[in-house]
Amino acid sequence: MKYGRKAGIAATAAVAALVFAGCSSDASDTATDSGSSDDEMYIALVSKGFQHQFWQAVKTGAEEKADELGITITFEGPASETEVDAQLQMLQTAIDKEPAAIGYAALDPEACVPLYESAEAAGIPIAQFDAPCNSEYGSSLSATDSMVAGALAADHMAELIGGSGEVAIVGHSQINSTGIERRDGFVERIESEYPDIEIVDIQYGDGDHLKSADIAKAMIAANPNLAGLYGTNEGSAIGVVNAANELGLEPGELTIIGFDSGAAQINAIKDGTMAGAITQDPIGIGKSVVEAAYNLANGEAVEDFYDTGSYWYDANNIDDPEIAAVLYD
Repeated sequence: MKYGRKAGIAATAAVAALVFAGCSSDASDTATDSGSSDDEMYIALVSKGFQHQFWQAVKTGAEEKADELGITITFEGPASETEVDAQLQMLQTAIDKEPAAIGYAALDPEACVPLYESAEAAGIPIAQFDAPCNSEYGSSLSATDSMVAGALAADHMAELIGGSGEVAIVGHSQINSTGIERRDGFVERIESEYPDIEIVDIQYGDGDHLKSADIAKAMIAANPNLAGLYGTNEGSAIGVVNAANELGLEPGELTIIGFDSGAAQINAIKDGTMAGAITQDPIGIGKSVVEAAYNLANGEAVEDFYDTGSYWYDANNIDDPEIAAVLYD
């Protein structure tokens, strides 16, 4: 099924595949294996990558839930979130291992469709996380509601720049749903609620901090009245921060809002370079997808969408316990 942000209909679980107990493929050096036995359930997780600390935190949550359930998991991902072919190869390898279930976060929602058909033919259920595949076969999605998160970023941007001025966006993807929805949530909220704010440019840096920094510097040069910049993921936001530092901008001279967490963004908020950011609950995402995959493998029903939440943090609340719990570095 395809997922919208209002999804919430329970889905019928697929028939569990044969339990496979074994090691991860060599496709990623960061794959983990809990050490399975012949009667231990095995679930293969394929993420979008290991380029950002976000995925390390998702991996931590997945491993914690696997230990709690007494199952074995592997957690893989390509080196960066632009390596679609490498991710598809990892998904094919996971299918070939005949696990009890698969967890998958789609980089390209169309390219994964044929492999979902292969998993369906093999009787292997798929629980999705972060971003879905455009296939009818995936049975659930554990993720942040990215439209809500983008709108939250827009509200804080508007407040911080006084409700008027020029802003721009450095996005991380025009393909996968997180990039599209974090952008669209921001744009739609600005256009509907803040008529005196103009979005003057939107460009994409593929989540790479070097490319994103170059884009941000060009935006700042081309728009001398620019009041704010929004980076839609960790790499994008760090790129914007680096651009501001390289141009010698004083803290607060340009309002910068980021997305996700990590040491670089936390430090930028504490030193005043970044006004604040939206964080997700990556550990919660990891736990949720493993539990959904486990339930599918056991023939139990799962929800269509598990919204793991989004939160604004800045220098005023960064040390609050409820915010600290969803930050990672």
